[in-house]
Amino acid sequence: MPKILVIPGDGIGVEVTAVSIDLLNIIERKSGTKFEIEEGLFGGSSIDAHGIPLTDEVKDKALDSDAVLLGAVGGPKWENLEHSLKPESGLLTLRKELDAFANLRPAIVYPALVDASTLKKEIVEGVDIMVVRELTGGIYFGQPRGIEPIAGGEQKGVNTLHYTSSEIERVARVAFQIAEKRNKHVTSIDKSNVLESMVLWRDTVTELREKEFSHIELEHLYVDNAAMQLIRRPKTFDVMLAGNMFGDIISDEAAQLTGSLGMLPSASVGNKGAIYEPVHGSAPDIAGQDIANPIASILSLSMMLKYSFNMDKESGMIEQAVKNTLDKGFRTADIYQEGTNKVGCREIGSAICGEFENL
Repeated sequence: MPKILVIPGDGIGVEVTAVSIDLLNIIERKSGTKFEIEEGLFGGSSIDAHGIPLTDEVKDKALDSDAVLLGAVGGPKWENLEHSLKPESGLLTLRKELDAFANLRPAIVYPALVDASTLKKEIVEGVDIMVVRELTGGIYFGQPRGIEPIAGGEQKGVNTLHYTSSEIERVARVAFQIAEKRNKHVTSIDKSNVLESMVLWRDTVTELREKEFSHIELEHLYVDNAAMQLIRRPKTFDVMLAGNMFGDIISDEAAQLTGSLGMLPSASVGNKGAIYEPVHGSAPDIAGQDIANPIASILSLSMMLKYSFNMDKESGMIEQAVKNTLDKGFRTADIYQEGTNKVGCREIGSAICGEFENL
């Protein structure tokens, strides 16, 4: 029986995750697949209850699960804590423990939402990008790191960017494999003109392509140029591959093309498990008001079915149910446009569940 650890997290994570679980219950009934579901506290809610963002109990549950469905973590309430105690630190630890080294972030502009983007319709119409971000290495994990006193009463902050060829190769292989099922084009992003670690990145990606994926077109872009081109010509991109920090930035830029972070799911996959979560944060300013957009969480569930459980049919049905709901004019506040039907979190979730039932 497939095992899922559900972590609602903080803020609107609780609301959007509840909608996804409602849909998962319907999927169980329609598909005949039964899931074993456990829940756990994580992030700010775990800090409030246990003093730390990730307990050993929840970590062990995650390692024992086939997939983790996460809502959102963090918020101003915990911003002033020591770095290792912050909710985000717990998330980095969880990714590292699961060896979830590849973060997959699709950015799709739905036809019904093309006018919600801040870019012109002719620029974003038809955009369908998959950002593959290395997630457990790079500058976010490199040692040495920290803040230390130096001469003259000053301080020095240090973070270390390093990658091994094997770390680069394994995430690049994921990008090429995904491109094989899409439009066979990978754009690798680096800063090899000034960073030696990125020279290794470019060389390793190029070598892997030549050895195993010569049928895939490979484009290299410096990160500053990539950021510009993503706004200038987003429809020309298929799979975008980047290291941890550059991928963090590029994936959020790609997300904005779609009009709202509330539409963007993600998957963090690796050797010991996988985490599926919306790209958006916990949004404590709107938590508990039933106005959050649950679509990113619902689409994260879709990715979980596809990548962890090989349930491509049900995953596709979720995507179609979301499209049908949007085509019928249902909108939460973040994607609302005049002439559409503004509804809350639960109502748009119920509409999507209804569309799924009818497929």
